[in-house]
Amino acid sequence: MKSGFTFIFLLKITPVRGFNFIKQLMNIFNSIKKQDVLLGKRGEKAALDYLKKNGYKILATNFFNPSGRRLGEIDIIARDGDEIVFVEVKTRNQPIFNKVSLPEENINRAKLRKLNKIASFYLTKNALTEFDYRFDAITLMANIQKSQAKLRHLKNIFL
Repeated sequence: MKSGFTFIFLLKITPVRGFNFIKQLMNIFNSIKKQDVLLGKRGEKAALDYLKKNGYKILATNFFNPSGRRLGEIDIIARDGDEIVFVEVKTRNQPIFNKVSLPEENINRAKLRKLNKIASFYLTKNALTEFDYRFDAITLMANIQKSQAKLRHLKNIFL
């Protein structure tokens, strides 16, 4: 999963042996990945709270096909009245110099195709094919230093 970030590190690494250098780099990258996952989980929790507060009934979270071919994953499946809503959540950390892409820029054509496939699977599996449905995106631009985030709800992201 691409994070959309470019990281530049100034490291003070003692030149012991080649393997130790690679191990140090791997530890740094693993630490960054963990931070990205934590930020994403916090974003999904904020999106869930937002949807509940706005009257959506949550049907499933992090839904995927557990057997067979991997079709993708839907972050949140909710119900808005008589409509099923498949929600993709994207969270980004706002860096100090504001040099980051908007979260929704990472919802590309390939991602939309995967969302459509897993949504069709969900509707069929749960006998909900007669219901209207739509795809939404909830994006969060987080400011970790201030413990704040700006949430945007984009409805009907499929045209």
